[in-house]
Amino acid sequence: MRTSTGVVELLRDPSRPSAVTVFINDAESSYVDLADPAHLEFEYMQQMTVVLEEAGPPAPAPLRAVHLGGAGCALPRAVEAARPGSTQLVVEIDAELARLSRLWFDLPRAPRLRVRVADARAALGTLTPGSWDVVVRDVFAGVVVPSHVRTVEAAEEARSALTEDGLYLVNLTDRPPLTVARAEVATLREVFPHVALVADPAILRGRRYGNVVLVGSAHPVATPGLARALRGLPLPVRLVAGEELVDFAGSHAPRHDDVPVASPGES
Repeated sequence: MRTSTGVVELLRDPSRPSAVTVFINDAESSYVDLADPAHLEFEYMQQMTVVLEEAGPPAPAPLRAVHLGGAGCALPRAVEAARPGSTQLVVEIDAELARLSRLWFDLPRAPRLRVRVADARAALGTLTPGSWDVVVRDVFAGVVVPSHVRTVEAAEEARSALTEDGLYLVNLTDRPPLTVARAEVATLREVFPHVALVADPAILRGRRYGNVVLVGSAHPVATPGLARALRGLPLPVRLVAGEELVDFAGSHAPRHDDVPVASPGES
């Protein structure tokens, strides 16, 4: 089916009749189980959920969450299931995809979950300072993260929107030698006093392509409890922080804005 920016396709999972994988322009973008919103198939979303459980407000306390990048809204649905009454804002650049997601996936209604049609970076600059417990950056154009959301200035806007104990969760993909992830770590370290990285050890060893999750915060999140919880996932992953993360970033320089960002419309 055509959307505002391309084509969306749903592929049913034969092993879970109530679940579908959402493909946007042939890229696997979401996995949504209509019968079980708490089920998260994508490993990076499982990792983000563990970070929220260990470093965010204790569940089932509601969250105030911004999701930059919507697709099928799998993570917002899971947050609402685990923390009823959460206030969430999804920013999705594709207006037709946003409409279809509301039609197909039984999303919580506003004001519990609002969907804003906008460029993620433009929306960041409009968020009320100090108002959000978590900002999730899950923005892709195809399989690439747009450069204008990967800068120091973008991270500064995300930090401004967060409460004192808020978390900035970043999803990216990379392949050996992980130059994208290293530059993103260097960028977040310019803005946040504490940065941690979560990834499959095989990715960190440069053996395969995959997702890397970064966490930025004003307080330490890399605790033994979080490391144990991440190792307990169906796909155990490593938590990297401190001097090990400094070594990981190496000599990579933080990225900065090159040009101003225009703001699309909102609905």
